[in-house]
Amino acid sequence: MLILKISKRVPESMISQLNNLLKFPPITEKRLALQSHTPFFLSLRRIQIKCFHSSGPVRCPKVALVESPLPISSSVIKISRVARSDAQAALFEYLHYTRGFTYMDAEHISKNSPHFVENLVMKVENEQDVSRALSKLLRYYPINEFEPFLESLGLRPTELSLFLPANLIFLADDHMLLDNFHVLCDYGIPRVEIGKIYKEAAEIFGYEFGRLNTKLRAYEDLGLSKPTVIKLVTSCPSILVGDVNKELVDVLNKLTELGFQRDWIGGYLSSRHSYSWNRMLDTMTFLVEVGFGDMQIGDLIRKNPAFLLEGSGKQIYVLFGRLLKLGLKMNEVYLLLLENPEILSPKCAKNVWKALYFLFEIGMETDHIAKFLRTHIQLLASHSLKGPKTVLRSLNGDRQKLLQVMSENPSKFFALAFKSNISSIEQIRAKNPGKMLQKTAFLLKLGYIENSDEMGKALKKFRGRGDQLQERFDCLVQAGLDSNVVVDMIRQAPTALNQSKDVLEKKIAYLISLGYPVVTIAAFPTYLCYDIGRINRRFNMYLWLKERGAVKSMISPSTLLACSEARFTKYFVDVHPEGPLKWESLKKSSLSS
Repeated sequence: MLILKISKRVPESMISQLNNLLKFPPITEKRLALQSHTPFFLSLRRIQIKCFHSSGPVRCPKVALVESPLPISSSVIKISRVARSDAQAALFEYLHYTRGFTYMDAEHISKNSPHFVENLVMKVENEQDVSRALSKLLRYYPINEFEPFLESLGLRPTELSLFLPANLIFLADDHMLLDNFHVLCDYGIPRVEIGKIYKEAAEIFGYEFGRLNTKLRAYEDLGLSKPTVIKLVTSCPSILVGDVNKELVDVLNKLTELGFQRDWIGGYLSSRHSYSWNRMLDTMTFLVEVGFGDMQIGDLIRKNPAFLLEGSGKQIYVLFGRLLKLGLKMNEVYLLLLENPEILSPKCAKNVWKALYFLFEIGMETDHIAKFLRTHIQLLASHSLKGPKTVLRSLNGDRQKLLQVMSENPSKFFALAFKSNISSIEQIRAKNPGKMLQKTAFLLKLGYIENSDEMGKALKKFRGRGDQLQERFDCLVQAGLDSNVVVDMIRQAPTALNQSKDVLEKKIAYLISLGYPVVTIAAFPTYLCYDIGRINRRFNMYLWLKERGAVKSMISPSTLLACSEARFTKYFVDVHPEGPLKWESLKKSSLSS
């Protein structure tokens, strides 16, 4: 009922949403995560699955899983790297030379359908020459081509049976599917993302020629760039069904009114999330109704886009409601958000929820919780607290003593309750406060928690000012990579950002010139960390072998760059009689340049 007192101007629909969200159930740290571990192909030693001669979906027999010290999973099947490589080569040759698939299609399917390839190897597991045995098998027993095709698009093996057509096994028999698939590929949508589109908007794969292209162009006509349209389609495939999505258009118009560029949203979309455009509109309307002006809303979104885009604005309803229920006044919540927009980020919000749970659990009164939260919101949002029992144990379980410490000496409480030790970061920051502040701000955008041990390690790994790191980060996004993907890349290979923008651009352009898509870097971010001389030498050697037919197909950059010098010599130099001479020539050329 307290929510009804927020403002007489708040629409009933907004109040209804708040009331539904703010049941304020007991907060618990323990959550049950249900994960399916059922593999699509179990070992053929246990189950015989007939994949060939099928005229419809593969039906797996029901299996009774019994307790076992080892979980049943695809990892139980041990297949050598050589056998897997031979099977991929055999599948590629079958698709490309026998079935007439384009080189790119055949290569992608053969390289990105590991479970199907694994199943093929198991069919000839007792043969000495896997490649020859599979070539013979595929010659006489055609496969259901939809299985490796759909798996290569990103569908999980356990999902395939739901999407296999009933009476087809050859992809060429569904020409509209292939036509629309190639429209998406040609537009620039990564093949591994098309599986999500296939699951959520299967209708578009039945569009007549030209219709899908028209729909894609219609979104560009709204003032959006092609990279933004690609992110929109991969995150919300349903926008390609029917007319141009009206709710999306309304969101874009509202953001334009708030002072954002038309293409701004593209920098923050991710194919890993789905978005509710209606909820985003409701969120912005709600902020207006409770007293925020356009300028304040714009500032909130600029400082922390995640609160609008991650969860499509649901976070704002929950946060407002809980703070109001604690006794904070509307103007206090308003100022808290304006002064500390970072508390709307998922990680900081999680820390706040844990802090609320902690304060309730130790028996602090509601008005004292509100005061404590209001005073220490930044610290509570940026740090994770230990559990109440752990903190109380250090005080012999005395709750009253803990409450007294929190009231009289909050710093002592934080030293007891925070999981991380913040003193080390404070020492680092003291050496160069200006530079460290910029770098810290950049790392916070990457998802690091302020004053955490992880932040301390990251501050030592990244070299350069915050604005330089941001420039290098933007360089990777502008190359066509999703910003969330770039974040993951940088966390895997932090030293990639320790190079100048020019060097990064040079390495990306070189890889693209060889025919690799830019998403290749996302799968192997360490590529950016290798010396340009090593990259040139090894790729030039590979291209020389390819021209002479010594290697069969395009090899991943990780295979060429990550192996040792001795291993590279064995597999990419000595495989050709003239290879050693060419390799010495490339090394001398590299030294002289």
